[in-house]
Amino acid sequence: MDLKGAVALVTGGNGGLGQRICHALAHEGAHLAVTCAQNRDQAEDVARDLAARHGTEAAAFACDVTDQAAVERLVSDVTARFGRIDILVNDAAFNKAIPFDDLDGLTLDLWDRIMAVNLTGPLRLIKAVAPVMKAQGRGRIVNISSVAGLGPSGSSIAYAVSKAGLIHLTRCMAVALAPTTLVNCVAPGLLEGTRATANLRPEQVERSAAGSLLKKPADKDDCADMVVAMCRTGTMTGQTVVIDSGRVFH
Repeated sequence: MDLKGAVALVTGGNGGLGQRICHALAHEGAHLAVTCAQNRDQAEDVARDLAARHGTEAAAFACDVTDQAAVERLVSDVTARFGRIDILVNDAAFNKAIPFDDLDGLTLDLWDRIMAVNLTGPLRLIKAVAPVMKAQGRGRIVNISSVAGLGPSGSSIAYAVSKAGLIHLTRCMAVALAPTTLVNCVAPGLLEGTRATANLRPEQVERSAAGSLLKKPADKDDCADMVVAMCRTGTMTGQTVVIDSGRVFH
């Protein structure tokens, strides 16, 4: 798909990885709906920066992805602002580090919040944009998962399970939305400079980087470039690509 003039809705667009994804898409000529959960001012700063750097249209939107009415309103507002939605990137996520053996610390309230943001949120967004993309005759959806979804690792059991679910949701939605809309997934390893990493214990960060073949964190720009590739593709769907400096092989 030619990205010049395409409209991309990026949840978590004001975050460390989300901003890189927005810039990578804008660099290819896409217009951006930069979506945040709460920090509207930061999202507006990102939108202004995108317009100034790339000469593309960009606007900020606030949305709680756990709220069905808010998600429906977001899709309606973005469609009204830009006239269409060609790309959805589900990057919004919530994370809290809890050791796997601390089952008391993994409360059901925390489990429910992580699932609501990381798994049910993307489902809500996909269901909301699917009719728009079908009517347009084209669409690309990219989910941002994690290597924690490919094995029993990561910051908590709930986070790992939510990201595993997102990987399988990618496969299932690829089946459900074909052939009009292609659905793929990026699974990053440790990324520096993100809110998710900020919630990790220092020893987790050090162990993760040291345990990779390349002895360093994954690169946010590599992840953003893969999102662009998944938006361009015309023949890849239902796939998950790992970018983690060589830790997980699947």
